[in-house]
Amino acid sequence: MSEEQRLRLLVNAITDYAIYMLDPQGRIATWNPGAERFKGYRADEIIGEHFSRFFTEEDKASGLPDRALQTAVAEGRFESEGWRVRKDGSRFWVNAVIDPIFDSGELIGFAKITRDISEKRRAQEELEAAREALHQAQKLQALGELTGGVAHDFNNLLTVIAGASDFLQQNPHLDDERRRKYLEAISDTANRATELTSHLLAFGRRQPIRPTVIDLNARLDAFAELTARMLTSKIKVQLELNARSALIEVDPVQLETALLNAAINARDAMPAGGRLLIRTDDCEHDGRPAICIAIEDSGMGIPAEKLQRVFEPFFTTKDVGKGTGLGLSQIHGFAAQAGGAASIESEEGKGTTLHIVLPATEKKPEPVTADAPQSELPPGFAVLLVEDNDQVRQFAATLLRDLGCEVTEVSDGKAALDRLEERDFDVVFSDVVMPGISGVELARQLAERDHAPPVLLASGYNDKYPVDGVHDFPVIRKPYDARSLGHAMTQLRQERPLASGSGAEQRRR
Repeated sequence: MSEEQRLRLLVNAITDYAIYMLDPQGRIATWNPGAERFKGYRADEIIGEHFSRFFTEEDKASGLPDRALQTAVAEGRFESEGWRVRKDGSRFWVNAVIDPIFDSGELIGFAKITRDISEKRRAQEELEAAREALHQAQKLQALGELTGGVAHDFNNLLTVIAGASDFLQQNPHLDDERRRKYLEAISDTANRATELTSHLLAFGRRQPIRPTVIDLNARLDAFAELTARMLTSKIKVQLELNARSALIEVDPVQLETALLNAAINARDAMPAGGRLLIRTDDCEHDGRPAICIAIEDSGMGIPAEKLQRVFEPFFTTKDVGKGTGLGLSQIHGFAAQAGGAASIESEEGKGTTLHIVLPATEKKPEPVTADAPQSELPPGFAVLLVEDNDQVRQFAATLLRDLGCEVTEVSDGKAALDRLEERDFDVVFSDVVMPGISGVELARQLAERDHAPPVLLASGYNDKYPVDGVHDFPVIRKPYDARSLGHAMTQLRQERPLASGSGAEQRRR
C-alpha cells in the first residue's frame, strides 16, 4: 500500500473532524466522512463549490472567507472560531484551521481542518451563566446586609430624633435646661446620621469631593499629635515620615475621616495598650508616583477567614454594638475615589497594617489666606430657590428668609428659567440632581447669558455628573444649616459683586 493510500485511509477514518482540500481559489477539492457528518453535504454535492458556502451571511458580507485564505498565505496559517452553516441551515460553532500548500514555491491549494466545538461552547456558556448567577446571588446577599445594616443604624438614630421631637411638642412648657438637653440630643443624633450617610456615599464613590493639594507629611504630623491626645495613654503613637515629597491632591475632610477611622480601629484592637505607627513612603500605583500611608498597630490582629471581607460595608470584626462596619469601607471608598487603593495585612496576635496608597502630584499647595470677613446679606437679597423635594425646599426657604432674603420657590429647572424671564434675582440656589433640567445644566445655561445671576449648587449625592462637572460652580454640601448657607451666600456675593441691573441692587437704588 502506497503512502498516499495510507493517508487517504487515515483521513477517511476520521469522523470527528472535517478534513478536506481547497484549490488556490478556495473551491473544495476533497471531502472526508467527518465533513459529511456534521456539515451535511455528500462529496458529490459539494466538491467544486466554494468553501464560503459554509459561512454565515454576515461573515460573507464582511469578506471573511477571502480574508482567511489571504491570511493563511501571508502568515502561513489561519485559525479562528466562529459560526458556520450546515446544509439544513442550522448553525454550529467551530474551530477552523487553514494551512497553505506549496509545491516548489507555488501555491497549489489549502488544507482545511474544521472541528465542531458547539458542545464545548455550550458548556462554557452554561458555566458562565452559573458564575453570573452566583455573582448576582452574592450581590443580593451583600445588598441585603447593606440595607439591613443601614435600616438598623438609622432606626436607632431616628428613635432618638423622633422621641425627643415628640416629647418637645407634647411638653411646650419645659424649662430651658431640659429643652436644651433634648435639642442637643436631636442635634448630636443628626450629626451622627450625617456621618453615616457620608460613609455610605464614600463607599459608593458618590460623595462630592473637594480635592485640594496638601502636604501629607505636614498633615500627618498634626494628625499624630491629635491622635496621641485622643487615644488612651497606654497606646504609644509613633510617626515615620519617609516620603520625600508628600504632595497629594485629595479631599482633606475625607482624608482625615479615613485616618480617624483607621486610628479608632487600631485603638479598639489594643484594649490593653500597644503601639500605633503611622508611616509614609514613596511608592508607585498603576505605574505612576504615589505616596503610601501605612497605619500599623500591635493589636490582636484579624483572623484569616475574616480578613478578605473587612472592606465590605457593615462587616465588622468587633463585638455586637461596638462597630458599624463602615470604617474600613469608607477608607476603601476614599482611596478609590482619590485614584488610589487600600489594602490590609494582618496576623492573629501580631497586629494589623492598613495601607492607603494615594497618587502623588506635582501641583503646589494653595497659599493660606485669612478668611474673608463675613458680611450680612443686604435687605431684600433676592434668591431663586430651585429644589424638587418639597420638604427640603420648605426648609431651605425658611433658612433663607431667616437670613433676611426674599425667596422665590420653584420645583424644577424649567420653572426656574421661566421665572428668570419674568424678573431679576441676585442668586439662584439650586439642587444638583433633579428631573428634567438638572442644577448643573441650569447653571451652564445661565453662565452663557449676559447679566445672569450667579448659581450656588447644593449637592449631597451625585451619580450622573463627574465631580469636575459639578464643581465648575460653587457648591454647598448637604446637609447644610443657616450658618453654612449664610456663609456660602456671603462668599458668593463677595466673589461675584452684584451687577448694576441685579434684583437687590436695583431695588436699593
